[in-house]
Amino acid sequence: MTAAGDAAPTYLVAGATGVVGRRLAAALLDDGAAVRALVRDRARARAILGPDVELHEADLDREPDLSAAMDGVEAAYFLVHMLGPGGDYARREEAAAEAFARAATAAGVKRLVYLGGLGPDEGGSPHLDSRHRTAAALRRWGPPLTYFRAAMIIAPESESYELLRSIAARLPAVPEPEWLRSHTQPIGIRDVIAYLRAAPRTAAAAGREIEIGGPDVLRHLDVIARFSREAGRRPPLAVPLPGRIVSPGVVAAGAAAVTTGTAEVAAEISRGLAVETSVGDRGGAELFDIRPEPLNVAIQRALAEEETDV
Repeated sequence: MTAAGDAAPTYLVAGATGVVGRRLAAALLDDGAAVRALVRDRARARAILGPDVELHEADLDREPDLSAAMDGVEAAYFLVHMLGPGGDYARREEAAAEAFARAATAAGVKRLVYLGGLGPDEGGSPHLDSRHRTAAALRRWGPPLTYFRAAMIIAPESESYELLRSIAARLPAVPEPEWLRSHTQPIGIRDVIAYLRAAPRTAAAAGREIEIGGPDVLRHLDVIARFSREAGRRPPLAVPLPGRIVSPGVVAAGAAAVTTGTAEVAAEISRGLAVETSVGDRGGAELFDIRPEPLNVAIQRALAEEETDV
């Protein structure tokens, strides 16, 4: 919260109409900050973000002039995610991050904040590699970066959540090749927002990678089973099959076919299932007074939100 007599800080959020961005914008407003959003469609953004967020229209694919959007900004959030139909998302996202970071440096912005993925820096999957290269561009060209790294975020309408929900609802059985026994550490959207909103006020988080996750570390198939039970369904039967039959490409095709989200995105996400996406360094998260909720609580919150939105 802003103390009485203190000028409210101005925060810029790129990607403000997304699943994370719109929740963050609302939280920052609640904290008393002035919130500015970088959007491509002003009318759509106004309908999503409401009347209290200042809008700047710009398409990061077109190298726009961001000086007006950055003017007077204390911290800027880069929550842009270009993964989707059309391909070439990695190059586009890295270029957008560089342009955003350069503009922030020129405007004297004190901090950048980014949300990427857990996993190896290179070689995990094309999607995970792209997330880390985007962070590297922000770090190289911008002000000090707070780089949050998370695995699956439990939030309605997120692509990973849509895939999880679709598998739990639509498939009576799922394959279990030997390569699909890695672990992941999901985190609820409420806790993700708590970390993001606190970042500009946490001086020690500047220039740091912050690995975040909930308290539950599970195999991916166990996450599906947990979701099924919380939703009142029988978990899909896990069928052991050799990797030569169920390759990552086969699983990607299956994910694309079953999801209620975007098929191309589901396929890309599923290619990272073979790598460990759990927290390895807890030091960064310990800078924050946040105790993430258990997975079952995060799932119940998401299910309740879905019911409310119907």
